[in-house]
Order: sequence, then structure tokens, then C-alpha cells
Amino acid sequence: MALINIWRIPILFLISGMGVRFAMERRNWKQLLKDRTVRILIPLVFGFFFICPISVYIAMLHYGKVSGWAYFPNDGHLWFLGNIFLYVLLLLPFISYLKNRPENIFLHAFSKLTKVRGGLFLLALPVAVEAVLVNPEYFSSYAKTLHGFWLGMVCFLLGYTFISIGNAFWKAVERDRVIALVLAILLYLVRLFVFGLEGPHALTALESICWMLAIFGYGSSFLNKPSRKLSYFSKAVYPVYIVHMPIQYAFSYFIIPTALPATIKLVFILAATFGGSLALYEYVIKRLKWIRPFFGLKFSTT
Repeated sequence: MALINIWRIPILFLISGMGVRFAMERRNWKQLLKDRTVRILIPLVFGFFFICPISVYIAMLHYGKVSGWAYFPNDGHLWFLGNIFLYVLLLLPFISYLKNRPENIFLHAFSKLTKVRGGLFLLALPVAVEAVLVNPEYFSSYAKTLHGFWLGMVCFLLGYTFISIGNAFWKAVERDRVIALVLAILLYLVRLFVFGLEGPHALTALESICWMLAIFGYGSSFLNKPSRKLSYFSKAVYPVYIVHMPIQYAFSYFIIPTALPATIKLVFILAATFGGSLALYEYVIKRLKWIRPFFGLKFSTT
């Protein structure tokens, strides 16, 4: 987990910024707010009252904190949706300016950066500055923290900017993907063997950016083509994420107390969580029109 924790949430905010820029291609600011309300705020409110309380209840049962029924509304693993919605509200004037004036100095400078081999690694600078200034105890402490909020905003803006400059970004990450991957692995090994997994924030920020650039680079090189599987999973990923936590907790509640070896327990929990979440999406969420918006999907199944 220490290997992926430093980039798995930042890349989520990066992709969210990318998604907003794609959405603005065919929407004005009012339509964008409506779309993000439907895609983000409705699932967050629904999850707050009906999804996340299940996870808390199962956890409290496991630890013997409750003996009967208990209900605790909370945003649980969906906390980041509130951040994303706030970013859209707070940054709307700025991102609208970037969209309406594509020749602005900000995007022009960013586009120039992509033409320099290794120039993309300078994007670690704003991430490092945020982490050093806020100085959290742990770089990967994102949920409901000041560090998580500001780091998420930085990554959201980076993702928005990536898409704003078009193919220049994708060409750059494809060109530098090997360097990014090698650097990411080396920096992780330094963090592991020199710092015991919690290194200086500036170094961790560089590692985080390297992992994300490598992922985008290899994804653009090998996955940027028509694929029925990719199309299916791209639609499934949001609702599967929303439901995975209570399903994971439910299976864990019964599997963990068994006498099975820990490795076997892990395999069973992973398979059951993924299989159960995907089955719930395929046979319930995807097919029932009226519940689709609660999981970030459009009413239409097409």
C-alpha cells in the first residue's frame, strides 16, 4: 500500500480535472455545474446516507462496538467527491478563462514545457511546494485534511491543464514514459530503504508525479484504441468504487475470523469484493434506470 498510496488519490484528482475539461468542450458553465451536480453531488449525498453507513456498522460489529442496529451517516470512502465539487465551484472562473482564451500565457508556457525532454517532471514543483508548506505528518494523509484539500486542488488544475493543451501532453508522456517509470521505481526504493517509506515531502512529491506520468505515458501508448472491455470498465469504475467498501467489509466480516492463512484470506476478500461489486453493477445498478443517477450514471443505458 505504501507503494501506491502516494499517487492513487492524487491521480484520481488529476483525472477529475481532465474529466471537467472534456465536459466543458460541449457545455457552458451553467451546464457544467448541472452536470457535476448530477455526477458528483447526488452520489455523494446518496452515499452519505445509504452506502457509507453500512461500512461503519459492519466495522463496529467486528470490533464489538455495537450489539444491535446502529446508523451513522457519513461520507466514508466518498469524501473526495466533496473536494471535487468544491474545486469546480471555486475554480470555475479560472478554468472558464483558460477554456475561452486558449492562447493565454499560462497554457502557452505549459505547452512549451512539454516540448522539452523531461520538462514534465517540473510539475512536481507545485506538488512539492504544497506538501512542504502544509507539512502533513504523512504525505498520504489525504482524507479530510488540509493537505488533501490543497494537493487535490493542485492535481485537479494539472489535469485540467493537461487536456487544455491537447496532444502536446500525450506526446510528451509517451516520449518520457520510460524515464518516468525508472525514476519512480528508484525513488520508491530510496523511500523504502533509506527513509523507511516516509521520506521528505519534496522527494515524495517527485516520486508521485513520476508514477502518474508513467501511468499516463504507458496508458496513452498501449490503451488508446477502441476496446469493448475498456469501454465497459470505464463506465463501471465509478459505481463499482461506490459500492466496493460495504461489500469488502461484509465479506471481511465473515472471512477474517476464519482459521485460513492470511494470504488465502486476502485472495478471497479481493476476489469477493471485485466480483461482488462488478456483479452488483452489472445486474442491478446498470439495469435499473431509476437508481443509476445515485451511482453517477446517466438514466440512459446507452
